[in-house]
Amino acid sequence: MISVAILAGGKSRRMGQDKAFLEVGGRPAIERVIECVNPLSDDVFISTNSPEKYGQFGLRLVADVYPDKAALGGIFSAISVARYPHVLVVACDLPLLNPALLRYLIELAPTADVVAPLVQPPQPETTHTVYSRRCLPAIEARLQVGRLRIIGFFEDVRVRYVAREDIARFDPEFHSFVNMNTPDDWERVKKLVSSSQNTDIE
Repeated sequence: MISVAILAGGKSRRMGQDKAFLEVGGRPAIERVIECVNPLSDDVFISTNSPEKYGQFGLRLVADVYPDKAALGGIFSAISVARYPHVLVVACDLPLLNPALLRYLIELAPTADVVAPLVQPPQPETTHTVYSRRCLPAIEARLQVGRLRIIGFFEDVRVRYVAREDIARFDPEFHSFVNMNTPDDWERVKKLVSSSQNTDIE
């Protein structure tokens, strides 16, 4: 039993436009994310401070408890309102998510307070990760003093890192971690989707 939160609150400064609605394979990126995670839970919601943009998707919309606290604030809010003790947190600009890999992360949820993929050590992924409700005190303590680096609170909780070789069993090219921070990233994602679609046709 797990909740799933889609973070859609970034400023998109480097992209210059809202990343959630960038078209990928003929659809907004966030629509592809929703399609991937919907089968994983009966509690899928969007973490956003702009609810007027996302009502069309028919999901619960959650505002930040602590506004203007970057992604850490969104993660805290998501954990706070989740119906279940563990929350899979993904970002709206990850349109190539791998369902099998996400299920594997969910299976590991009971083993730690944080289950984080380690694709490029030593920096773990933080918006492709499962968080427990037990993380709330450690996160809140940092939000209250403006320490907003996500992995900063990891030292106060139990973290299970998922090794690169374990991830490769599900996603050998690591495409599910390709996000869209810049126009170049967006072009790369579109090419990957186009290539995948052509392969499926063949």
